[in-house]
Amino acid sequence: KFKFSILKLPKVEYFCTAVNIPGVSVATRVQQSPLADIPLPGEKVDFSDLEMTFLVDENLENYKEIHGWLMGLGFPKDHAQSREALGAGSDRFPTSSGGNFSSDAGKVPYGATAIGALFSDATLTILSSKNNPILEVRFRDLYPTSLSGLSYDQQAGDTSYLTGTVAFSYLIYEFANINDPRTVESTT
Repeated sequence: KFKFSILKLPKVEYFCTAVNIPGVSVATRVQQSPLADIPLPGEKVDFSDLEMTFLVDENLENYKEIHGWLMGLGFPKDHAQSREALGAGSDRFPTSSGGNFSSDAGKVPYGATAIGALFSDATLTILSSKNNPILEVRFRDLYPTSLSGLSYDQQAGDTSYLTGTVAFSYLIYEFANINDPRTVESTT
């Protein structure tokens, strides 16, 4: 069993039905030699997407919560949507207006921009057979990249529940020792 929580999506937590621990890969380099090419480990780690499946509640509140986050990232109507996304969640993230500034010289035309509110952290807690937490997987700087559509069907015979799937990108994930939350387990 598991428990999955995303700070920016409180309405999704109790409806989550499936989540994965993403795969990790390292690209292979090749060293040329006269006899045979020698494969060597690459220098960049590539994380697969985090995917979560959730039950959609009756009023679509959890679906709209993710949809709104995606719209704020892409602001398809106007730039005001981007400002609203940056301001959203300031009650849950009081320090988000001052952190994660993008101030790369020459790349930000009007000064530093706070982008912290666009990201969220998430925790996947792995539970034992007795529902005791045994391990945490912590995701940092998570944001949604895709959200599945919803299909309504009048012909469905039995009770069927709407489910949605969302894919997330993130900066990194780490395993944390449940006995000491400050300790991150090394995977080497």
